[in-house]
Amino acid sequence: MNISTGIKRNYNHTLYASYIGYITQAIINNFVPLLFLTFQDLFQVSLGRISLLVSVNFGVQLLTDYLGAKYIDRIGYRRSIVFAHLIAAVGLMGLAIFPSIFPDGFTGIIVAVILYAIGGGIIEVLISPIVEACPTERKEAAMSLLHSFYCWG
Repeated sequence: MNISTGIKRNYNHTLYASYIGYITQAIINNFVPLLFLTFQDLFQVSLGRISLLVSVNFGVQLLTDYLGAKYIDRIGYRRSIVFAHLIAAVGLMGLAIFPSIFPDGFTGIIVAVILYAIGGGIIEVLISPIVEACPTERKEAAMSLLHSFYCWG
């Protein structure tokens, strides 16, 4: 048996990647609130605009969930989940870069939030079905562990 055949028969790498996906989802939903005071100090973002960040994050995730349910089957799970992680990474890195690029720091923050929320929405739609589809012997344990990774993140 060559290496590629062994990889195709072993779904552990898919499970591990899914666990990382839920950690990413947790970071997407919980990291920016930790920076609220920093945004107020560095970019003079008002409290109203800070609350808008949370609303935009979840609104974009919900919209992405809705659209994802329609189009992901056509695009493919693998392409979609890879895209989700890439766009989430760009958005998270954008939190550090975009506020200094845009004339208004808040505009850079909101662009970063929109980007990573798109990734988070796709992750939310796909990770559970991917783990559920893996032919593992202990599916319930794999699903329980998957959902615990959100807490770990």
